[in-house]
Amino acid sequence: MEKIPMTRKGHQALETELKHLKSVERPAIIKAIAEAREHGDLSENAEYHSAKEKQSFIEGRIKELEGAISLADVIDPTKMKGGIKFGATVTLVDEDTDEEKTYQIVGEYEANIEAGLLNIKSPIARALIGKEEGDSVEVRTPGGDKSYEVLKIAFI
Repeated sequence: MEKIPMTRKGHQALETELKHLKSVERPAIIKAIAEAREHGDLSENAEYHSAKEKQSFIEGRIKELEGAISLADVIDPTKMKGGIKFGATVTLVDEDTDEEKTYQIVGEYEANIEAGLLNIKSPIARALIGKEEGDSVEVRTPGGDKSYEVLKIAFI
């Protein structure tokens, strides 16, 4: 299996979510299923079916997280330098609007564009890899072509 790159912070977030699912969510849903069973006929018991569906989701997420954690390749960005690579925090300026944006390039399990965490597999991240401060980057996005200039690269 292929290793999954992630930052230490992203790895810790996955472990925290897994622990919460196993120690809080799983016992709560088992209790909810037991209570729903006490209501009688299971074929017409909406609470039971809802609880079983939620249990299925929780168990699936637990398996997904365990798989991701077992394949994790935890990378410490603070030990890196040079051009843009995984873990870099990059400040860009949109050459059309002069709007500045800052992103950290992270793995797919920790990506969250609203929080400035950019998936390494995204078009912007792929275009940025290997670039240096001052470079211009052309990115083909679903919303059209964009041009950015790399203002700053940091490994935090």
